[in-house]
Amino acid sequence: MKIIGITGPSGSGKTTISQILNKREDTKIIDADQIAKEMTKPDTEYFSSIQKAFEKDDILLEDGTLNRAKLANLIYSNQEKLEKLNKITFEYLIPKIVYEIEHVPANIKIIVIDAPLLFEAGLAKYCDDTIALHVPQELKISRICKRDHISESTAQDRLNIQKEDDFYIRKANYVIKNDENTTLQDLEETINQIIHQTE
Repeated sequence: MKIIGITGPSGSGKTTISQILNKREDTKIIDADQIAKEMTKPDTEYFSSIQKAFEKDDILLEDGTLNRAKLANLIYSNQEKLEKLNKITFEYLIPKIVYEIEHVPANIKIIVIDAPLLFEAGLAKYCDDTIALHVPQELKISRICKRDHISESTAQDRLNIQKEDDFYIRKANYVIKNDENTTLQDLEETINQIIHQTE
């Protein structure tokens, strides 16, 4: 069994790569963002930890659930708060991902960990190979604006607080260019080539 980590800054196209790989019957996708989202249900220890850590910031909606938009604005405008959230998230997220790895069905030959903070969380140590996506800044901003329905300046602020592209390029085993000229077929062929090389 092979474990491949996919990472890159916001707007780089990690979800697209995961969707391509998810077509393979022998592949399981572990989506770190999705797991983190599920962990924010009000009855979880993770939710309680976030609530306690950010109690002065009033991050809950009237129904007692997490105000994701407000929390996002907080962490993307304050490095200290971003690091505080990441520390809490990693504490609960990593064991869940390890559990997913250890309990895959017998037919699975490739596990893909889709995680924007793959290296920061220390998840790369569980991977046989890592792939970073490289995208021009303007395209990342455009994708983030379209996906999250936010302004260009807000998208730029979010990217400013994330790691530079060089960080991912230096650490990853493979780098995939995913710009406006890259087609889904191009991505699929590149991914398949990487998988073939690592078999």
